[in-house]
Amino acid sequence: MMGTGTFAEPTLEHLLQGPDPVVGVFTQPDRETGVKRGSTRQVGRGMKEIAAEKNVPVFQPESINSPEGVALLKDLNPDLLVVAAYGQILSKEVLGLPSIGAINVHASLLPKYRGAAPIAWAIYHGEAETGVTIIRMSVGLDAGNMLAQKSVLIQPMETAGELEARLAPIGAQMALDVIAQMKQGPVVGTPQDKALVTKAPKLKKEDGLIDWNRPAEAVARQIQAMQPWPTAYTFLHREGKEPMRVMIARCVLTEGHGEPSTLFSPDGKKLVVHCSPGALEILELQPAGKKKMNPSDFLRGHPIQKTDRFGCQDLFAA
Repeated sequence: MMGTGTFAEPTLEHLLQGPDPVVGVFTQPDRETGVKRGSTRQVGRGMKEIAAEKNVPVFQPESINSPEGVALLKDLNPDLLVVAAYGQILSKEVLGLPSIGAINVHASLLPKYRGAAPIAWAIYHGEAETGVTIIRMSVGLDAGNMLAQKSVLIQPMETAGELEARLAPIGAQMALDVIAQMKQGPVVGTPQDKALVTKAPKLKKEDGLIDWNRPAEAVARQIQAMQPWPTAYTFLHREGKEPMRVMIARCVLTEGHGEPSTLFSPDGKKLVVHCSPGALEILELQPAGKKKMNPSDFLRGHPIQKTDRFGCQDLFAA
């Protein structure tokens, strides 16, 4: 098993409870980012902790494709690789080591959203549904034949983290079902339609910067898509003060007709931001260096003036 984070963890748990021995677990190296974790993905119990409970050896090479990484895998002599959100692209040499190949648990309805962040980009682009696809791995990025696929509806206001938590156990069970089918004989699968391919590149911090000149529905989807990482953000501009970075965690569509990025507080407790068109009521936000808070608490410390507005850091630069 190769994977990192909460999307991968249920697959490992299902495999460990299944009939076949898991001879090793590969996960990303620990990284110091406030707490040790393998990547920017959500981490639940942790791949290492789950594997340790069953005395399964864990390996964390910087690159699985390095001579050291290949040697570790070769020594295990695996029949099958099961990959879920590992965060590393596997070389032809690595894919050729297991006797019956490799399968990948991918969180999209392939061929749509190939890449590292399929859940976030599906929400960002306003898809009504997404799902999980099990593919036979090839050298191309998420390009292998589809062995199984299941779709789910994306719920209103659902964040990427919440959707990932729903999809993970679905993918785990699908992986076990495909493995059971493979035991009965070769599973060829269905080739992906190259004409329908879309990309889901790895998220960057800059992807969270909000442009309030976009429609309110689009900004709301961005805020949902960027949770839990990198988190949507903007800057509060107040006359005579330096711009203050503010992360926006949750919002809801509301009525409003004003200049984009201007702020409105009808009762000193609610915080409304105008978009183009429409408006958003902010439900949860986090000023830089502070904890998450509701708008009422935020407004007590930052009462809104008529000239205040949200925007990029250099909104008023000459």
